[in-house]
Amino acid sequence: MTCHKRYKIQKKVREHHRKLRKEAKKRGHKKPRKDPGVPNSAPFKEALLRDAELRKQQLEELKQQQKLDKQQERKRKLEVNPGDEQSNVEPQQGSEEPKSKKAKPGKQNPKKLHCQELKKVIEASDVVLEVLDARDPLGCRCPQVEEAIVQSGHKKLILVLNKSDLVPKENLENWLNYLSKELPTVVFKASTNMKGRQKMLKVKKKKAVPFQSKLCCGKEALCKLLRSFQQSCGKDIQVGVIGFPNVGKSSIINSLKQERICTVGVPMGLTRSMQIVPLDKQITIIDSPCLIVSPCNSSAALALRSPVSIEELRPLEAASAILSQADSQQVVLKYTVPGYKDSLDFFTKLAQKRGLHQKGGSLNVDSAAKLLWSEWTGASLGYYCHPPTSWNLSPHFNENVAANMKKDFNLEELETNNAHSIQVLKGPHLTNRILFRSSGPTNGIIEETDIPEELARRKKGKKDSEDQGNDEETDAESSDAPPIEDTRESTANKPSDRSLTLEKMSQEDDDYDFKTDYV
Repeated sequence: MTCHKRYKIQKKVREHHRKLRKEAKKRGHKKPRKDPGVPNSAPFKEALLRDAELRKQQLEELKQQQKLDKQQERKRKLEVNPGDEQSNVEPQQGSEEPKSKKAKPGKQNPKKLHCQELKKVIEASDVVLEVLDARDPLGCRCPQVEEAIVQSGHKKLILVLNKSDLVPKENLENWLNYLSKELPTVVFKASTNMKGRQKMLKVKKKKAVPFQSKLCCGKEALCKLLRSFQQSCGKDIQVGVIGFPNVGKSSIINSLKQERICTVGVPMGLTRSMQIVPLDKQITIIDSPCLIVSPCNSSAALALRSPVSIEELRPLEAASAILSQADSQQVVLKYTVPGYKDSLDFFTKLAQKRGLHQKGGSLNVDSAAKLLWSEWTGASLGYYCHPPTSWNLSPHFNENVAANMKKDFNLEELETNNAHSIQVLKGPHLTNRILFRSSGPTNGIIEETDIPEELARRKKGKKDSEDQGNDEETDAESSDAPPIEDTRESTANKPSDRSLTLEKMSQEDDDYDFKTDYV
């Protein structure tokens, strides 16, 4: 083929492609742009992701509530005119069966579903791992759940101190000595670098060496403890993992399995149903949803342990409750803020330091409070609590129960493994150490009847008020002229808010003195 002919063909092909592109533009067919998400360099990324997750949870709760309302309306219609519904049910039985199956999960409150899943996990498991945050171990213990495990029968309870790298080594040893007197305790640090992420890193970068902070610590100690119990039992065992939100239940399972099986993220309460993960042929692990915090707890406990606390207490109240329990001098050193009088003064100075402003130029105190709340509930800040000076058994435990819990475990081997893992761990920097006053064990909710149905009550109240307003309108339209005149007279006798404001304005105008100069 000659060059003249080849160039001519290439030119025709280019013209053809150009025509196709023009036609596609006219039709409006454009490539869908991918959502880039929040970049890693963006400030307050964790807070933004947490807010987005909270909005999703709100929308899901509203959808489920709407489904409940629709079902209640159908029941009312059936009670009013059952004859009409029975005639329509027979031909449409096959079409309504799949709808009823889909509507089943929306019948209950999500908190009630959490309670049901938690009960299933406790019943199915032979050993229960209660995951505690090493920064506040006593605040992560739930006496109601521990009492239920003791009452359920011959079940073992093990305490796992996760996030132990965020606590000074001396404090970690003190907590280990305090907790191991009652129950077998394991020092643990979950890994943040999973296999799925490592593959992506190898493609982007040639050197895929993980940092020391991302490595798992305490895995061998926990696995040996579970295997020793399995050998003493002589049968396959199931291990349930429970704890409050953002404690690191799913990350512990991922680090034991060395794969990203369970969903892990910054927002609270990502796990919403039980998930069975086989560790090996003899041991299976069961992941559970987070424990529900009782509203009777202190404001600091609600702010740290409950994912809905940022909305119920408002960000300023939640963050100020956390700030009141922390050491003021260490907080000043950590955030490089001058001395403050109260929480509002601290948040204004923090907003000024970080450049958090609203549209009008005023300081955004709420975003500063959200920033502090996200750091304290996340896994970056290294605060710590001192254990109680005097040791006492928990009220739901006694000496026999504590002895039975430690039975069939190799505790000597566990002590040596814990000591080795404490040596390997690197404690936080001096500037990241903030002393925190723990408010004691956090009360949780296990029974479905104890859950306060706040959303349903609010919506019922709104509906009742709307129905009352509609009834009043209909009554006013159907009534005769004399009662309307009476209502007008009654309203005329009562001075309205607008008339009062106008009178005040007129009085202010009369009081104006024209002789004085106002600058």
